[in-house]
Amino acid sequence: QVQLVESGGGLVQAGGSLRVSCAASGRTFSSYAMGWFRQAPGKEREFVGAISSSGSTYYADSVKGRFTISRDNAKNTVYLQMNSLKPEDTAVYYCARYYSANYYSGNAPDAWGQGTLVTVSS
Repeated sequence: QVQLVESGGGLVQAGGSLRVSCAASGRTFSSYAMGWFRQAPGKEREFVGAISSSGSTYYADSVKGRFTISRDNAKNTVYLQMNSLKPEDTAVYYCARYYSANYYSGNAPDAWGQGTLVTVSS
């Protein structure tokens, strides 16, 4: 079973930037699409974005133009670069693996990390 470990969360002021990382175990990281989700206090978990094995990216409208997902297959790591942060971006951010090379909106991830907290102060 793949293990996903997020890091890089923290406190940042509105308008600032933060990059969170997700390190994956195993030798087949490059074969799978990866996703980022977030859950704000009192709200349901929501999709943030995803990256296919080939590097194609997909974003929720709420973060498009502000967030960027990338991956480094040599390091088994996927990144979420967050710019122009807003207080409403405050949430626990989770990375997830899709058991497919491509991202499909109807597919659910098969593995999740434990999450990292991002707090944006106003």
